[in-house]
Amino acid sequence: MFIEGILINYWVLIGLLAFFLLLFIPAPYGKFTNQDSKFLIPSRIGWILMEIPASLITIVFVVINFQALNLIQLFLFLLWNLHYLHRSLIWPFRAKISHKKMHISIALLAFFFNVVNASLQSYWIIFFGNYEETNIIFYSGLLIFFTGMYINIKSDNILMNLRTKKEEYVVPTGFLFKKITSPNYFGETIEWLGWALLTFNFAGFVFFIWTIFNLLPRAISTHKWYQSKFKDYPKNRKIFIPYIF
Repeated sequence: MFIEGILINYWVLIGLLAFFLLLFIPAPYGKFTNQDSKFLIPSRIGWILMEIPASLITIVFVVINFQALNLIQLFLFLLWNLHYLHRSLIWPFRAKISHKKMHISIALLAFFFNVVNASLQSYWIIFFGNYEETNIIFYSGLLIFFTGMYINIKSDNILMNLRTKKEEYVVPTGFLFKKITSPNYFGETIEWLGWALLTFNFAGFVFFIWTIFNLLPRAISTHKWYQSKFKDYPKNRKIFIPYIF
């Protein structure tokens, strides 16, 4: 447990460094991709390759340790894969990214993150978690998890339907876009807050912190981009949290 604690602490430190880096240098994906770079790969392939390890690794852990797992642990792994199988095998084929490219560094870093993170989540759930019975914290986490998932997917659907035939960007409206620039990021953060409560272990809470480190700078960069591109961008629209920030 001591060694695992040290590894988690280093993992948090890496996340903190990534947070400050992303505050000053937007991650080179989507609207921030330099299309003249020589290190681009098709976005759809990149998304699949970088997200699928999050599912595959947990499935391997479940298969190897299946006899030792109880129903609550299996349910947690089911929820995890509900998110990541959607993110790796459904979202990339629904998103309008057929002719888009992403920088290979994004795919490689995300691949590495998902390998480490999925291993940590699996390890803590199987070997360190106490999941003999559920409680109010568990059910609260379940509600928050699905609320975040709903916000994330609904916001993504709105963004998918925005593009014109000329692939021009337009200002998203409706739903939580009336309040914040990046409800998709806000929803995913809420989702992993729910996961932290569901798992109620060190790895789950660290993943929630990592999610903030990763998505908050992206939301800030996106907000600044919209403000610079659209002079009539709503001035009362917050960045990440409705009415607050």
